[in-house]
Amino acid sequence: QVQLVESGGGLVQAGGALRLSCAASGRTFSTYAMGWFRQVPGKEREFVAAVSRSGRSTSYADSVKGRFTISRDNAKNTVYLQMNNLKLEDTAVYCCAARRSPGLGYVVSGYDYWGQGTQVTVSS
Repeated sequence: QVQLVESGGGLVQAGGALRLSCAASGRTFSTYAMGWFRQVPGKEREFVAAVSRSGRSTSYADSVKGRFTISRDNAKNTVYLQMNNLKLEDTAVYCCAARRSPGLGYVVSGYDYWGQGTQVTVSS
């Protein structure tokens, strides 16, 4: 089992940047593919980005492609989400997730463990 704790959220102006971190417990972090999702009230949780176990493969939602970068440091048991050129519509609670299955995951049901989330608010 793995526990995930996100940090780095906050209030930022449109066009600004934030870096989210997700720290994982345990010694088996490198055996999990990781993902970031986001959710706003009244809407379903949506996929943002995913990274493979090694970090060599990544994938992004079209809405964030070219602005967000997912990466991981297996030595530090941490996955990151660098968010640049933030837009008002990026406002959401961002959660990281871990999956035991190999390969990238794009849907909520493909992940086994979830963090509590961190709020990102983009203002005009």
